[in-house]
Amino acid sequence: MALKAVRGTKDIYGIDSEKFREIVNKAVEIFNNYNYEQIITPIFEETSLFQRGIGEGTDIVDKEMYTFIDKGKRSITLRPEGTASVVRAFLEHKMYGEKKLKRFFYYGPMFRYERPQTGRYREFNQVGVEAIGSYSPVLDAEIIAMGYDFLKKIGINDIEVQINSVGCPVCRKIYRDKLKSFLETKYDNLCEDCKIRYEKNPLRVLDCKVESCKKETAEAPIIIDYLDKDCKEHFEEVKKYLDIFKVPYKINPRLVRGLDYYTNTVFEIVTNKLGAQGTVLAGGRYNNLINEMGSKDVPSVGFAAGIERLMMLVDKEADEIEKGVYLAWIGENVKEYAFFISKILRENGIKVIIDFEEKSMKANMKKASKSKVTHAVIIGEDEKKTKNMILKDLETGEQELYDLENIIIKLK
Repeated sequence: MALKAVRGTKDIYGIDSEKFREIVNKAVEIFNNYNYEQIITPIFEETSLFQRGIGEGTDIVDKEMYTFIDKGKRSITLRPEGTASVVRAFLEHKMYGEKKLKRFFYYGPMFRYERPQTGRYREFNQVGVEAIGSYSPVLDAEIIAMGYDFLKKIGINDIEVQINSVGCPVCRKIYRDKLKSFLETKYDNLCEDCKIRYEKNPLRVLDCKVESCKKETAEAPIIIDYLDKDCKEHFEEVKKYLDIFKVPYKINPRLVRGLDYYTNTVFEIVTNKLGAQGTVLAGGRYNNLINEMGSKDVPSVGFAAGIERLMMLVDKEADEIEKGVYLAWIGENVKEYAFFISKILRENGIKVIIDFEEKSMKANMKKASKSKVTHAVIIGEDEKKTKNMILKDLETGEQELYDLENIIIKLK
């Protein structure tokens, strides 16, 4: 039987690996500009972390986690998302003692046992941020602006920012009761998942993607109408600063997000290029999560984006030319010198393609033209003796003699 990747996983290579690297590099650049530092957490954690952090009754905890018993008879789960692990690290290392806003970014693999579909896998990669230690609504707006800026920087322009407020536990309880009364009259027409959500987490019914459920809940009460004074003021301030940051947005009253820990601001950035599952970046504020996990009253806000879904939206031609050289060496006596030169060029940050087998000038130039780099460096017996090399522009065909120092300067 032929060996294949496990269903729901994917090999990333070729042009896709270039897109992956470009997305991660841009994320690091943007997040650094906003003063975020990288945090790297384990790929697996104790199962109880996600049960407490994400919440019982969510699809992730109830249906999608990869959980196993290890040799120490502990229940271990491959991380399904990044926030809970970052919060665990924050608490474990007592970062709250520093009494200042902590800004983290991360990227890496996550795992959820869900039905594979376009851009969604059981092993997938996320890039995300968490800002821990401030109640300020300005931080909410800045986080949204940063996510918007990041997507624009990687070339994703056909996007819409959707925002909502799910209030605090006090006003959300009032709304939850109103919503549950409304849903009671619709219960028989809800999908089986929403019947379960009705009992455990009725707000999740509003997030259902099943068309019949959308129709049944079209006239559901709106959570913004039930916000208390503080939550209303917080939401108004978020909107004001989004205007200041020049981020266009739309209020989506059905937006509740799928995790229990959100409070106040929730948001998604969506595109119409990926069908019904159009969310490419999402997050919100979670003021109570750290208190629930570690009895510390520390407010936080963050977002995450799936890298594979972003890759589907990033335009990058397979034959795109990159800065670098094809190093052509002519004659067996030149081989050692040519590879020495390749080492020097690479040490100076220049991409080098060099063949291990001797070729004719014609064969070298044919391969150079297909190599997707901008220049060729040609070294023969004469060039080895004089220490001057031919630098050929592969687009224009122009070529000149330079010594190694000036070739490095010109290529840089």
